[in-house]
Amino acid sequence: MAKIGDKVRFLNAVGGGVISRIEGNMAYVTDEDGFDNPVFLRECVVVEEKKEKPTAYDRPPVENPQSKLSPAPVEAKKEEIPVVETTHGNKMNVVLAYEPVSLKHISSTSFYAYLVNDSNYYLDFTYLTKDDDGWHTRYHGVVEPNIQVLLEKFGYEQLPEMERVAVQFIAYKEKSAFELKSPVSVEYKLDGTKFYKLHSFKDNEYFDNPVLAFTIVKDDAPFKEIPIDAAALQEAMREKKSAENETPRVSQKSEKRVNKVFEVDLHISALVDTTAGMSNSDMLRLQLDKFNETMSRHIKHKGDSIVFIHGKGEGVLRKAILDELKKKYKNCTAQDASFREYGFGATLVKIH
Repeated sequence: MAKIGDKVRFLNAVGGGVISRIEGNMAYVTDEDGFDNPVFLRECVVVEEKKEKPTAYDRPPVENPQSKLSPAPVEAKKEEIPVVETTHGNKMNVVLAYEPVSLKHISSTSFYAYLVNDSNYYLDFTYLTKDDDGWHTRYHGVVEPNIQVLLEKFGYEQLPEMERVAVQFIAYKEKSAFELKSPVSVEYKLDGTKFYKLHSFKDNEYFDNPVLAFTIVKDDAPFKEIPIDAAALQEAMREKKSAENETPRVSQKSEKRVNKVFEVDLHISALVDTTAGMSNSDMLRLQLDKFNETMSRHIKHKGDSIVFIHGKGEGVLRKAILDELKKKYKNCTAQDASFREYGFGATLVKIH
């Protein structure tokens, strides 16, 4: 049955509209022009029923606009790596080290600077260098217990800016009680010429490759430079010079005197602590430098005999020694040293 508000069309006539009121069996239908047309209810065909105003129970739930947004990302909880303490780590050992990027190309390589924290303490530290303008901070941060941290990478062109280096730090633990350590401030004079010399870089317990290392703290004791007494130094140099004048023959690690004959060991192992990164030509040059250094000290002492122990090998060093004698030391003669004492690996040089 049609009711007020329904949209209807007429069954037996053209037209229709919306029922505005009903009186008995008559319906008054308002057309598009606003005129009410009386029509029997039985002749009204409902086209669209009146829409009742929905109640709160009929209305669909209103979506929260925020619910259409992507859910806020849940920050992943970082897994804390526990600090592993060592049995000796409550005594602090801290090392500053410089490692060549390529030891084989020592004349052109760049370098890494590291700070090694061999202790159970966190170090809040600053790494500084000094030039003519004063101190400059090159790195500041915290290094965790029993860790080494890369401070910087630099080249030879930066060495003039690094006439002195310093490391300052305070030590602490985060989640356990600890023994209070005094703040540390250690300063070193950096000799830039060492970066050009292979033998300056030595094996170190903290590194796989040779490094130039400086002790900052050893067993809780900070490094301290020994003050130099200028007057005492001058006196010591005067005494050394006097001793050299009295005894011109200087004994060195690779040189000794046996029965009035000086023996000089030219094996590379007697001249350097490590040959890491050295080519054959580098080693030969070092051995010839030792040979010439020895000859320059003895050349004015006629009658001296020097045995250069070079080993048999392929004869490269022996030939190089004979060539040097012909070019530079014409008042000297050379022959094979005693086979009984040295085998085939030594040359005897006599100064006339």
